[in-house]
Amino acid sequence: MVKAIQIHELGGPEVLKWEDVKIGEPKEGEIRVKNKAIGINFIDVYFRKGLYYKADTMPFIPGMEACGVVTAVGPGLTGRQVGDLVAYIGTPMGSYAEEQILPANKVVPVPPSIDPIVAASVMLKGMTAQVLLRQCFKVEPGHTVLVHAAAGGVGSLLCQWANALGATVIGTVSTKEKAAQAKEDGCHHVIIYKEEDFVARVTEITSDNGVDVVYDSVGKDTFQGSLACLKTRGYMVSFGQASGRPDPVPLSALAAKSLFLTRPALFQYTATRDKLLEAAGEVFANVASGVLRVRVNHKYSLSHAAQAHADLENRKTSGSAVLIP
Repeated sequence: MVKAIQIHELGGPEVLKWEDVKIGEPKEGEIRVKNKAIGINFIDVYFRKGLYYKADTMPFIPGMEACGVVTAVGPGLTGRQVGDLVAYIGTPMGSYAEEQILPANKVVPVPPSIDPIVAASVMLKGMTAQVLLRQCFKVEPGHTVLVHAAAGGVGSLLCQWANALGATVIGTVSTKEKAAQAKEDGCHHVIIYKEEDFVARVTEITSDNGVDVVYDSVGKDTFQGSLACLKTRGYMVSFGQASGRPDPVPLSALAAKSLFLTRPALFQYTATRDKLLEAAGEVFANVASGVLRVRVNHKYSLSHAAQAHADLENRKTSGSAVLIP
């Protein structure tokens, strides 16, 4: 038996229960991993609430990101061995556990220069940033980008990476403290949205030209404003809905400026082994070279996952947060 967080009913942070679970031994093509650190992501909140994503079975163990050490390999498996440090994101869900069974083709090797806590906090957010900046819309020198929640886990990485790619970066944040962090992370212009109208400020900053792309993880509260910030033929990349589901968009709203709108899902961009390794490799290379500075600002014991979720939803966190088994 190992300890894990289980969810028996959908709801608030209080439904996260610390329990004994059986995980068994790895079968063909599988490995058993003892987690050293577990990433906390907003998608975990969506699953806990049954909002936007729903687990296939009840009860279920949440969590889609972790870094750990291989403790057993299934029969006939090559390419992975006991003692390897590996990380994974996505399915099968179940990283909020001391140990888990994973398909060997879903894990990526973690370079020895990367700390396991950093790996666990950067895999999902870093690969999301890679997909957003390098695949959904390829950011290049001379582009102007708008990043909402610029001090958040993904937002922080987007700002650093977009800056390194030569873009002018505009970020929105909720507090002066978060504004200081966004500046440090490469934002050329920071807007505290509670104090000023972000659309008016973006118009001013861009001399009424608008931005090439908006990266919006906030959803309902920012969506219409984000569209208004775009230049003609600009890209609206909606990748989350922390404030709620955006209202439906009539096609005529896009036609006014020939806008592009996309709602990417990371796992469709990393569906093949090659794409997974390519995205993870680029993230780890940027961490190792210093292009990406990963802020692990919050560490919680795995048994205190409910507190971690409450803090995340109440916007009390900045940068990344991890659970330690």
